[in-house]
This record gives sequence, C-alpha cells and structure tokens, in this order.
Amino acid sequence: MDVLRVVLLVLLGITGLFQVLLVLLHKGKGGGLSDMFGGGMSASVGSSGVAERNLNRLTIGMALLWAAVVILLGLVERFDPST
Repeated sequence: MDVLRVVLLVLLGITGLFQVLLVLLHKGKGGGLSDMFGGGMSASVGSSGVAERNLNRLTIGMALLWAAVVILLGLVERFDPST
C-alpha cells in the first residue's frame, strides 16, 4: 500500500500543478484579476474558438482526473490496515 500511496501522491501533485497551469492559460473575461495583470490590454489577441474549446475540454478532463486521484487516495488512506 505504501507504493500505491506514493504513486497517488506524486500523481496528485503533477495533476494539481498542471491544472493550475491550464487555468492560467484561459483568457480573462474582464473585470477581475486578469485585467489587473494586463489581461485587458490583450483582449484583441485572444485565442480562436476551437483552441478555447479544446483548452476547456483539457481543463475539465484534468480536473476530473485530479478529483479521481483525490478519491482514490482517500480510499487508500481509509482502508489501509497499517494505519
């Protein structure tokens, strides 16, 4: 169970960092923190519709994978006989 726990923890860290990167790649919708850091100036340089949809799909898929890893890690922790 220790090897599985370590693999899940590493996978959790990687998916979490990748999720943050994907969220930061999204185009700002205006009025929030994205405008404060210069997102409002590049409104005309936004990505195309297809690229934005693919980024949305990838972000949702990564979030689902992250949630699955969290649930699996919780189950491993709960049913581990050594704890």
